[in-house]
Amino acid sequence: MTHPSHAVERMQSLLRELRIPAWLFYDFRGSDPIAHRILGLDPGAHATRRWFYLVPARGTPVKIVHRIESERLDALPGERVVYLEWNSLHRALADRLRGLGEVAMQYSPRNAIPYISKVDAGTIEVVRSAGVEVVSSADLIQHLESVWRPEQADGHRKTALTLTRLIREAFAYVEHELKSGRGTSEYSVQQFLLQRLLDESLETDFPPIVAVNRNSGNPHYCPEAGDHLAIARGDFLLIDLWARPISAESVFADITWTGTIGSEVPVRVREIFECVRAARDAGVSFLRRRLEEGVPIRGFEVDDAVRSVIEKRGYAEFFIHRTGHNLGTEVHGSGVNFDNLETHDERRVLPGVCCTIEPGIYLPEFGVRSEINVLIGEIGLEVTTPPQEDLLTCTV
Repeated sequence: MTHPSHAVERMQSLLRELRIPAWLFYDFRGSDPIAHRILGLDPGAHATRRWFYLVPARGTPVKIVHRIESERLDALPGERVVYLEWNSLHRALADRLRGLGEVAMQYSPRNAIPYISKVDAGTIEVVRSAGVEVVSSADLIQHLESVWRPEQADGHRKTALTLTRLIREAFAYVEHELKSGRGTSEYSVQQFLLQRLLDESLETDFPPIVAVNRNSGNPHYCPEAGDHLAIARGDFLLIDLWARPISAESVFADITWTGTIGSEVPVRVREIFECVRAARDAGVSFLRRRLEEGVPIRGFEVDDAVRSVIEKRGYAEFFIHRTGHNLGTEVHGSGVNFDNLETHDERRVLPGVCCTIEPGIYLPEFGVRSEINVLIGEIGLEVTTPPQEDLLTCTV
């Protein structure tokens, strides 16, 4: 783990680079997990009073803590200010914020990026009453949490190849079980995949999505022991699988593949698959072109490029989620998302950030999603997951 003083130096360097005078962290009873991660604090520690940690672009940080828990931020460098009454807390904040002009906090204007909005409106009011404007810490967080180290990228690449192999194994498992006469189901395939993840020393935060026919038209469907469908010849099957190596600093890979149970692919299924694949590839082409041109990219722009393909083919109403999400130590990371639907994500797509591209068309009878992962380079793009170029099929 990075030493706290080195972490603060990195924050101060970023503040100067982004021309933000200071970063103000705030927490009450675990209200801001981002602050705990970035500052290296134990989220499970007993803490019942408000604290603030002010990191200026230059100079000494300030810890503002309650007398009952005056040691709460002792692991961090800086001057300690102890308050008791609520008005002494307000005075301490006003004294330290005076003259800064603006501070970054875990705040997003109009809640545009809800993943970042951790500070309540009342606390924002208190900070503004000290004569400073509050700006979003979103770009600071992305630099610190979402830009991968080389070893994280290497682990991700290996995981991506393993997940691709496991999905192929899952289709082979379905074929074997049906040919043997035993039959199988969404839930059985899910449990097969969970065991294979364990075999490969990979972990996931939630069981994989294994969805047949109408269930694949629900992007977040997940089979359960008492609620699932059997798999039979002629069915359409979608598998969404995500995992990471079992390690605190490892990062996720996340893929979705689809196929049919039987060698005959219905015309309608192929039409939808080819539309989704074209939209996915349009996202890759857009990113590559902009990176090669050296033009900054915003998250919402990628969503627009992908969504336009599906809109032009008449399926806009059936593409009901963002184009992609950030990947990190959590499967939905805190960095930029490719989104202009659920949110308007204006964050820059930074070198070293990895995201999914996963357009989908969800019809009442079935849904198709094709999901790949892309790692942003300084002047180029790496597709780290083998893209699905055609539907998988089982011979049964």
